Amino acid sequence: MTDDTTVGPEPAAGEQQGLGTSLKPRHITMISIAGVIGAGLFVGSANAIKEAGPAVLISYVLAGTLVVLVMRMLGEMATANPDTGSFSVYSERALGHWAGFSVGWLYWWFWVLVIPVEATAAAAILTDLIGGAQWIWALAVTLLLTITNLVSVGNYGEFEFWFALIKVVAIVAFIGIGVAAIFGLIPDSGVSGIENLWQPDGFMPNGFGAVIAGLLITMFSFMGTEIVTIAAAESPNPVKGIGKAVNSVIWRISLFYVGSIFVIVALMPYDQLSDGSYQSTLEAIGIPGSKLIMDLVILTAVASCLNSALYTASRMLYSLGERRDAPQAVRKVAGNGAPWVAVLASMVVGFLAVAGNYLLPEKIFGYLLATSGAVALFVYLAIASSQLVLGRKMRAAGERAPVAMWLFPGLTMVTIVGIIAILVLMAFDSDQQQAIGLSAISAVFIVGAGFIVQRRHRSTRAADIAKV
Repeated sequence: MTDDTTVGPEPAAGEQQGLGTSLKPRHITMISIAGVIGAGLFVGSANAIKEAGPAVLISYVLAGTLVVLVMRMLGEMATANPDTGSFSVYSERALGHWAGFSVGWLYWWFWVLVIPVEATAAAAILTDLIGGAQWIWALAVTLLLTITNLVSVGNYGEFEFWFALIKVVAIVAFIGIGVAAIFGLIPDSGVSGIENLWQPDGFMPNGFGAVIAGLLITMFSFMGTEIVTIAAAESPNPVKGIGKAVNSVIWRISLFYVGSIFVIVALMPYDQLSDGSYQSTLEAIGIPGSKLIMDLVILTAVASCLNSALYTASRMLYSLGERRDAPQAVRKVAGNGAPWVAVLASMVVGFLAVAGNYLLPEKIFGYLLATSGAVALFVYLAIASSQLVLGRKMRAAGERAPVAMWLFPGLTMVTIVGIIAILVLMAFDSDQQQAIGLSAISAVFIVGAGFIVQRRHRSTRAADIAKV
């Protein structure tokens, strides 16, 4: 693939040329393995199970399949041309400057709004465990992870390595305990067997429509899988890291999502779950201290998501600056390889949203959050559309990426149709209408800005050519 990205001005004296490359292979490996495990899996899964019953397994399989296909397409583009701007850069190359601008800013906006959500969630858990004012914990967690991102990308990788390891161990342990309970191997367990897969009202108690509604809920818990293609650009061997991550995404989704949800719906009646499906299951099995265990696991998942949100937002903002789509100050890189202005800018906006979460009326903040509710699907659509264009160019030129999309272009087109279908279904789902409506408004605004910026770039290039 050719790189026609606009190059920004040279960095100021004393600043490093470009981002660092201190992410180690074990960092990339663990980020790729556990990047798919978000706090939504532990907390939000209960809503999907209540909606669809045991048939929520179908919802997770459908959502997981879509994510696998999108990651395969992204993997092809990323291994052919690794870039910290990832799919935003590929969208620009495939669809035009407006697309790269729009996808980059929408994605940045999504992750900036994740910061207050996760900071508030972490603060609520810490307040419950330790006490103190919730806003102080939210501030402390946000500042701590901002500092780790400022010190070096290696610090982000190290924190994420341990966060990820805890999440992986927790999920594997949960599945192991659950399977033991299913086979009756845990003495005095309150649950066993798999009868709840068809009891009390059958496998699909609320019909196939509820499975689709469950799909809409589960779809957004997968957001973050793509972060490895951004992070790998700051490692010594990005192609290898991305290749391993993309090739392993099938078993990761199968184990962490489908495997753990199977344990829950097999052991627990779908209509008797509390807000925490994992905690409810552990308590039913008879594991002592289940609430404390899950609070700590969820706190880790929330901290991991907040850490990744700040990292991802700052790198996307840096990439936008590289392409002259953001103020040039965000391109400033410290000697340790950290884009410190982009980190601080993302943190400040995120922290203002944290403050807004406490100061603004709840509905106003809810509307603000809803403006990014469908961004995941917009990004997936951009990835698929970009791969359709760039994939054809690559194959026409006789090139082949280390990771190739399956059954191209047919499967890519099927994926595009699937994403559009999900967006249409959201528009007709009363629980999702606000998210799709406000997200569409924010997308129209940013895309419009993208076209304006594209025209300005063309005018600037024409003026430069005329001067020559």
